[in-house]
Amino acid sequence: MTRAKSIVFLTLCLIQFSIVFSQSTEIQGKVTASSDIDRIHIINKTANKFTITNDDGEFFIIASVNDTILVSAIQYKPLEILVTPQIIQSKFISVDLSDKITELDEVVVGKILTGDLMSDIENSDAKADLNFYDLGIPGYTGKQKTQSERRLHAATTGSGLVPLTPLLNWISGRTKKLKAQIARENADGAMDEVKSHMSEMLFNIDNLEASKRVEFFYFVSDDPNFLPLSRTNNDFKMLEFLQQKLQAFKSQVEEN
Repeated sequence: MTRAKSIVFLTLCLIQFSIVFSQSTEIQGKVTASSDIDRIHIINKTANKFTITNDDGEFFIIASVNDTILVSAIQYKPLEILVTPQIIQSKFISVDLSDKITELDEVVVGKILTGDLMSDIENSDAKADLNFYDLGIPGYTGKQKTQSERRLHAATTGSGLVPLTPLLNWISGRTKKLKAQIARENADGAMDEVKSHMSEMLFNIDNLEASKRVEFFYFVSDDPNFLPLSRTNNDFKMLEFLQQKLQAFKSQVEEN
C-alpha cells in the first residue's frame, strides 16, 4: 500500500470513528430482574433524556458514545452504564438488576410496645370495636376528612334563612385562613410523596448537597404549578419540572 493510499485509508477510518462517537442513536434495551420490570426509570444523565420500561422490561432511549445511562428503581440497586461504540453499533443494551436488600440491625421475636399508640394497637391482641359496616348499617365509607377540612366544613355551614356562621367566618377571614391551611397541607403531602419517589433519580442526574434538599423541596412546593402537576402522576413532566426548579434554586442560593 502506497503512502498516499495509507493516508486516505487512515483519514477514512478517523472520519468513520468520529461519526460513531458524535452521532446520537436510538438504543433499545431490555431489563431483567427478580420481579417487577415495568416502569423502571431509564435516564441518560449526559443527554438529559428520560424514559421508563414497559410491562416486558423493554425501553428505547437516545444516546451517544460515552453517555452515562442510569437504570433506577426503588426495589433494585441503581446501575450506571457507559455507552460504548459497540453499544451504538448494536443499538442494544441488556440490563440485569440486583435486588436492593435492606439489612435489619436486629430481629425481635414476639410483640413489643413502642410507645406509639397506633403501632402498639396493631401489635397487640386488642380487637377493634364493631362499626356500622360490620353490622350492615349504611354509613359513610369515603376518605376521612382531616382536622382542617372538618374545621372548614364547620365554618362554612349553618342553618336558618341567612346562616350567620359562614357569613361571620367569611368576614373575619377565618374561612380564607382555613382554605390556605388545607392547601398547604395538601402541598406538603404531595411534596413528601414526590420527595420519596423522585429524589434518588433527580439527584443522580444533577446533585445537590444533602443539607439543602429539604429546603429545595419546600421551594418546589411553593410553586403554584406543583400541586396540579403532582396529581397527574406523570413522571416525565414531574422530572422535567423538578430539574427546572433545581436550576432556579441553585441560582437563588448562589445569589445569596
